[in-house]
Amino acid sequence: MVSRVEHPAGGYRKIFETVEELNEPIPANVSGVIPSWLGGSLLRMGPGLFEIGAEPFYHLFDGQAVIHKFDLKNGQVTYYRKFIRTDAYVRAMTENRVVITEFGTAAYPDPCKNIFSRFFTYFKGIEVTDNCLVNIYPIGEDFYAVTETNYITKVDPDSLETLKKVDLCKYVSVNGVTAHPHTEADGTVYNIGNCFGKNMSLAYNIVKIPPAQKDKSDPFERSQVLVQLPSSERLKPSYIHSFGMTDDHFVFVEQPVKINLLKFLSAWSVRGATYMDCFESNESMGTWFHLATKDPAAYLSSHKFRTSAFNLFHHINAYEDEGFIVVDLCTWKGHDFVYNYLYLANLREEWEEVKRAARRAPQPEVRRYVLPLDIHREEQGKNLVSLSYTTATAVLNKDGTIWLEPEVLFSGPRQAFEFPQINYSLCRGKKYSFAYGLGLNHFIPDRIVKLNVQTKETWVWQEDECYPSEPLFVPAPGATEEDDGVLLSVVVKPGAERPSFLLVLDAVKLTELARAEVNTIIPVTLHGTYKP
Repeated sequence: MVSRVEHPAGGYRKIFETVEELNEPIPANVSGVIPSWLGGSLLRMGPGLFEIGAEPFYHLFDGQAVIHKFDLKNGQVTYYRKFIRTDAYVRAMTENRVVITEFGTAAYPDPCKNIFSRFFTYFKGIEVTDNCLVNIYPIGEDFYAVTETNYITKVDPDSLETLKKVDLCKYVSVNGVTAHPHTEADGTVYNIGNCFGKNMSLAYNIVKIPPAQKDKSDPFERSQVLVQLPSSERLKPSYIHSFGMTDDHFVFVEQPVKINLLKFLSAWSVRGATYMDCFESNESMGTWFHLATKDPAAYLSSHKFRTSAFNLFHHINAYEDEGFIVVDLCTWKGHDFVYNYLYLANLREEWEEVKRAARRAPQPEVRRYVLPLDIHREEQGKNLVSLSYTTATAVLNKDGTIWLEPEVLFSGPRQAFEFPQINYSLCRGKKYSFAYGLGLNHFIPDRIVKLNVQTKETWVWQEDECYPSEPLFVPAPGATEEDDGVLLSVVVKPGAERPSFLLVLDAVKLTELARAEVNTIIPVTLHGTYKP
């Protein structure tokens, strides 16, 4: 799976450039054969506006949100995109400057105001962004574009029109939620976010949003906090990007990348501060695993799992087997925050400089951890894991903590398997074989990878000067095998006559079935969903 491809021409820079929205869908030129059963919409989110007037955005997660849509019908494909009309976008376009502070870009008071007006603007605080560039998913019968704050945005998945801004704080006690919820077959949505717990300490709430109601009532009105998990540090919650869920348990990995609450609060009155300025690394805590039961919902305080430090953004899957919870993760070794290396200036560098920066960054590794549910105190110092198919270990210490060592499923120098996907409807919370991911070559996406998590075998799709996105798995109707289906990925090929295309791969061997090329550059997309 390790990529030996070099990118000296720097074509990857094109995926970090501003684009205009389209007035109407444009037809794609299809080569190959799209499966006759594949009809629906691929919806993708990402940044599309990388500067406002003369003011640039600095971080990958700052550009203003664009929703992209590939429609597939009867073997034909169209492409469409529009900017989400968030408050951050509308006000920025109106005032021709950055108005709301983003992840790594600070907003400043309007220079046209007089000094007294600027003074009061400066001290009234930084507004929380609603720039929903990270993901899109259904809640009830509607679709919402999301980031990681308390604001999500309802959109029309057909017209791509922006419909409504929703503040989750009005319904549940969270300061924000992840962009990676879990969804049951009936449409029930689970998510996690930090909150204020007892004695003003920070904690983590797992929330539940019910499926669409027969009486057409708002699912948010029936949202609830299921269970609260403690934070290892009173005023410094860990950064959360995703979490795990089996049939009976929630898995939360508390990483050493922390949000310093005092820094965060002071950032609301300190000129030039951003969200990135509020992160710090705890160099001594390592990484903690927390478990909670689903029904009844309860925190398992007696299960204290610890391991060495790593960054975590994406869970692959988690399942239960013979009294153990198996957790597969895309990790980055150490406590140094990976997002420090995702500033646009770094990603737009010459290729040799991109590689040099990646050598300083945490190194990626796909890992399997195994957490025993039944803990016998007399077994101190022994490996508690008895599953025959893994080398992962769990050892009970004298202080009652359980030290975890992983099985490495894939590791390559500066070669990441990231943005993982599985056959979610069939395998979420179940023992499985295959994960699909985006291969990052020194942080630059240049391949699509299939990983057999049981045998560690890999399959790769890669093409010169092509920059794909997260591959989404779509199962074939009536499929009997886990990998019977296709992968959909948006690929950019700068310099080509039609520089972007929707790629359709056979998910079994990653052979190309078809591509639908369009005459426009598509900037980097982060996550998305397939709407049948």
